[in-house]
Amino acid sequence: MVWGSTLTLARHARSAPGWCRRVTVQQQRNSGEGLGMGFLDLGYRLYERRLETSLAGHQVPRHVGVILDGNRRWARSAGLADVSDGHQKGADHIFELLTWCRQAGVEVVTLWLLSTDNLARPAAEVEALLRIIESTVRELVAQGWRVKPVGALDLLPIETAQVLKDAAEATTHNGGLLVNVAVGYGGRREIADAVRSLLHDHATKGTTIEELAEILDVEHIADHLYTAGQPDPDLVIRTSGEQRLGGFLLWQSAHSEFYFCDAYWPDFRRVDFLRALRSYAARHRRFGS
Repeated sequence: MVWGSTLTLARHARSAPGWCRRVTVQQQRNSGEGLGMGFLDLGYRLYERRLETSLAGHQVPRHVGVILDGNRRWARSAGLADVSDGHQKGADHIFELLTWCRQAGVEVVTLWLLSTDNLARPAAEVEALLRIIESTVRELVAQGWRVKPVGALDLLPIETAQVLKDAAEATTHNGGLLVNVAVGYGGRREIADAVRSLLHDHATKGTTIEELAEILDVEHIADHLYTAGQPDPDLVIRTSGEQRLGGFLLWQSAHSEFYFCDAYWPDFRRVDFLRALRSYAARHRRFGS
C-alpha cells in the first residue's frame, strides 16, 4: 500500500502542468509533514533516478548558462522581511548546482549573479548582495573550483572587483569545471567592451580604421568577449518563470537552447536540472542549417 501510494504521487507530480513549478515555502508547510511528505520525497527520488537513466548515452551540454532568478520573490513568499535572506539562500544553492553539473559532465557553467541593471537597486540591497557575492566567491576558491570573473569589473566597488580578480588568479591552474561568475554583467556592455578592446588592440598595431573595416568579422569580436576561448553556451536555464534573456550572453547564445523553469532559484531541484538536460538531449540542433 505504501509503495503503491508513492508511485501514484510520483505519477501525479510528473503529469501535473508545469512539473518544474513554483512551490512556496508556505505551501510546503501547508501540504503537511511526516509520512505524506516522506512519500512525496521518495516519489521525487524515484523520478530523479528515472531521469538519470533516460539521459544515459545522450549528449551533455559542454557549457550551461544559468540565470539565477527569483531570490527576492522566494524570500517574500517565505514571509521574510529582508530580501537579502533570499539572496543568501540562492548563493548557498549554487554549490549544489555545480556538483550536479560536474556529475553530469558539464565543462563550463556561467552563473549570472549581478547584472549592470541590478546596480540601480536600493543601495542597502546592493551592498548586502555584494557582500554575499564576495563570500560566495571566496568559498568557490576554498572548495577548489576554477573561477573566472565575467563582467565589467570597473563598475563594481574596488573591494568586490579585487575579490573576483584574486579568485581568478588563485584558481587559474585548477582543473575540472570552469565557473564563470557574472557580476556587473550586461550583454550589451560586454559587446561594447569587446569592440573597445578590439579597437585598442589594433590601434597599438598601427591598423587604420579603413584597414580594420576591411578585415573585421565576427571572430574578431568574439576573441575580445569576456568568455573568449570558451565554448558558447549549449544550454541556458532561467528560473522563476520569466521567459527572457534580459541581456544574458547575448552574443554567445545565438545558437543556445533555452529552458525556462517556474521554480524560484532557491527551490530549483536536481530533478529540475535533470529535466533541463533531458529537454536539451531531445532537441535536434541544426545551427541554422
